[in-house]
Amino acid sequence: VLGLLVWALIANTTYHLHAAYGWVMFVSIFFWILTVLFFMTYLLQLQLRFHVVPWPLVLMIFNAVATVLYVTAFVTCAAAVQPTSWRQWDYNRRAAASFFACLVMITYAVSTFFSFRAWKGLGSNAATSQVTDHA
Repeated sequence: VLGLLVWALIANTTYHLHAAYGWVMFVSIFFWILTVLFFMTYLLQLQLRFHVVPWPLVLMIFNAVATVLYVTAFVTCAAAVQPTSWRQWDYNRRAAASFFACLVMITYAVSTFFSFRAWKGLGSNAATSQVTDHA
């Protein structure tokens, strides 16, 4: 939802006049689509059909790459906001897009942390642990 807000807010401005927002649009739309695809994969449990793919590692790499690219998109978006813009609604939308880009960046960073823990096996819980009886 946050990624959708980023590209919807940027798309609702005259972003084509500023080259920096092209990068922000690419990153936000690309990772929004990939995130929806991963979500649908896990929702439909399609990952269980592909045993060869190391899903925890794939998710960790995906989240790490998304974090790094969202850092660049956030910095680009925030640096391109001009408070002296003659179109006040563009300024407000671009500033809001910068804020939400920061939230998406933080969200992907937290997801990277939890994906790393799942990959290393540090985040076991009652649903994933297996109890063995050593009698």
